[in-house]
Amino acid sequence: MTILKFVLLVIGGYLLGNFSSAKVLSRLKKDDITKHGSGNPGTMNMLRTFGFAFGFLTLVLDALKGAIPALVGYFLFGGATGGNMAYIGLFTGGFAAMLGHIFPVFYKFKGGKGVACIFGVFVVAEPLWALIIFCVCFLYLLIFKYGAIASFIFITILTVIEGYRFSGDVVICMLLFAIYFLIWFMHRQNFFRLLIGKENKVNLFKRKKNKLNLEKPTKKEIKNKEIG
Repeated sequence: MTILKFVLLVIGGYLLGNFSSAKVLSRLKKDDITKHGSGNPGTMNMLRTFGFAFGFLTLVLDALKGAIPALVGYFLFGGATGGNMAYIGLFTGGFAAMLGHIFPVFYKFKGGKGVACIFGVFVVAEPLWALIIFCVCFLYLLIFKYGAIASFIFITILTVIEGYRFSGDVVICMLLFAIYFLIWFMHRQNFFRLLIGKENKVNLFKRKKNKLNLEKPTKKEIKNKEIG
């Protein structure tokens, strides 16, 4: 029975993770987020492309994708009276959703980077710490404007806190390590660009304008067009 619960939790979490908030929201703008910026269907690219409101809404919806299966896993395995087993269920459901978000079968396994999804998981596991650290990372992003570093600060601190909290449970520590490693792996190109000074910055309250709309034709181009 326990194995069946885990199987259903993993399948359900993975399928929920396949829902692409960024793609759905960009379609409301009659656009496709994968054709802009980094091409990543995630919070940061939505923020750069469509502005703060759409970026924030993407964050909330993606966080819910992680929080819902995490909550289901927590209560499925006993909740407050389930001890560590409840948290194994919590992180299993959240990790499954994260996998669905990063490698969605419905989008040819091309998804986001999983940070917002795991943010939802940590809010369920450690709500107070998650919200405090989120505020710190938000301030960092506001001042220094490097989204990858803000994301990594959040994930690193919460992983350490949860790792220390469950240091005696090998299964939970392995799940935390898997989450942390996958987030790091998905951001490897961001860290490389940081090292060479080419990482894009994020202005939280300024939408990135399309270059095509900014560039005016030269007098020569206008003359050639008139002749043609």
